[in-house]
Amino acid sequence: MNSLLLAILTFVGYWIAYNTYGKWISKKIFKLDDKNPVPSKEFEDGVDYVPTKKHILFGHHFTTIAGTGPIVGPAIGVIWGWVPAFIWVFLGSIFMGAVHDFTSLIVSARNQGKTIGELTGNLINERTAKIFLVLIQFLLWIVLAVFGLIVALLFNMYPQSVFPVWMEIPIAMWLSYMIYNKGKNDTVYSIIAVILMYVTIAIGVIFPIKGISVVTWIYILMAYVFFASTLPVHKLLQPRDYINSHELLIAIALLVFGIIVGHPKIVAPAFQTVPDAPPIFPILFITIACGAISGFHSLAASGTTVKQLEKETDAHAIGYGGMIMEGVLATIVIIAVTAGLGMNGGGAEAFTSHYASWATASGLGAKLSAVINGSANLMNSYGIPLDLAKTIMAVFIVSFAGTTMDSSARIQRFALQELFTNKEKEIVIKPLKNRFISTAVVILAAMALALSADGGKGALILWPVFGALNQLLAGLALLIGTVYLAKKKKPIWITGLPMLFMMIITLYATTLNLKKFIAANNGLLIFVTVVTLIIAFWILIEGFIAIARANKEPEVVEEEI
Repeated sequence: MNSLLLAILTFVGYWIAYNTYGKWISKKIFKLDDKNPVPSKEFEDGVDYVPTKKHILFGHHFTTIAGTGPIVGPAIGVIWGWVPAFIWVFLGSIFMGAVHDFTSLIVSARNQGKTIGELTGNLINERTAKIFLVLIQFLLWIVLAVFGLIVALLFNMYPQSVFPVWMEIPIAMWLSYMIYNKGKNDTVYSIIAVILMYVTIAIGVIFPIKGISVVTWIYILMAYVFFASTLPVHKLLQPRDYINSHELLIAIALLVFGIIVGHPKIVAPAFQTVPDAPPIFPILFITIACGAISGFHSLAASGTTVKQLEKETDAHAIGYGGMIMEGVLATIVIIAVTAGLGMNGGGAEAFTSHYASWATASGLGAKLSAVINGSANLMNSYGIPLDLAKTIMAVFIVSFAGTTMDSSARIQRFALQELFTNKEKEIVIKPLKNRFISTAVVILAAMALALSADGGKGALILWPVFGALNQLLAGLALLIGTVYLAKKKKPIWITGLPMLFMMIITLYATTLNLKKFIAANNGLLIFVTVVTLIIAFWILIEGFIAIARANKEPEVVEEEI
């Protein structure tokens, strides 16, 4: 298969899906209307609730949901062959992931910007909401600790990326000042900011920063996250993500140009059986999450993005379109590792060396090096030096991972406050009202987890349960969307069918994990998995009861849900 042909067919397919199925859901099912109030204007506070232009918010939302997910997941998922990985990314993003993200965003927007956890209280009942919020806290706790480790490892693997990644902070704050304080044109000044970023990349290649341990980086990163996630969203997080979105477009352009110029053949097998790999069903569907569907996206959409949504019709481009763009990125990653690796004389052996076994392909270094080397080969096809190309990709990946850390801390703070909110909408633990205190609780908990093992790898103890837990959250978020549609007397199959698929897949995967943990006599993971299964079945039963009840009741107006 020629990589250029695959890319053309894929991009055309995504464009058609966005303008047909996506628009049909937006206009005919949810009937987006700019006359409807949005949380960013109802509760505008200049800190978290900030009305934001669509193209700027798209950049923030995309970099939040992406992180390293659509890069790492597909890079390991191709071990079963490029065809199943590609089909899951393409169809999953259109009919599941984009629907999941859009629904989470718009249902939250129509319910005062509440997170998907608190929405459970509105649409099902309060006790289920509290259980859901506990599940969300656990997942975000792992995310924050693991991404701290990932960024630290990336800094050590690619020391050329350290200087540009940290210089992005003052550049982003300068961009915010010029746009919001001086009223300058955001497009013009964001281009200047991106140019400055690429200047720092060139400096990073010349002056790599080495010799800082992973644990030291974790301390530094957690201190930064506290600072970033408590600042008003438009001061740092939003402009930095706007810069990152430009980096994304540039990276995609560089890689697509490489595909056009080099148009390498895919050297990976269409289907492949690796002796020590787990079964493709269901493990492929939890290995490739971002790029197809990921529960974390529902937290981002209903946690930070909704609080910046300027008008309701923007949700189509940001919610549905953001996931389609992630599918594009995941597709390019698949091409980079299945075709790009074979360039410069590598051939099929270059792919095989990374994917000879599950053990060799599953490490972070193997995943990222496969993507970065394959991408660098594509850029090198038209003259970009390999070292510079690798640095461009490393900065791109680390920047996205950093964004995930910032947003995760902010979302977890919201969810923590919601967890301790009573029926009178008051936070019962008074200090948690303060965003600095509640964020400190979140950061310290993540640090404690990360540092509970040597080298800052404490979160890896719980990482084996994360994949299934994340996809379980996607299924539960779709369940909330299905309850909403049932109450509004809309077709529930739009979210209901993806929800059933995800629940079957993740419950099956979780059961397989439980058998493995029992065989290894891992008491901690057995306990976590059993509790997760109990919570999942509890929420499912409550959700199906709510759907059945909604089918017997008259249509509910927005103000009532």
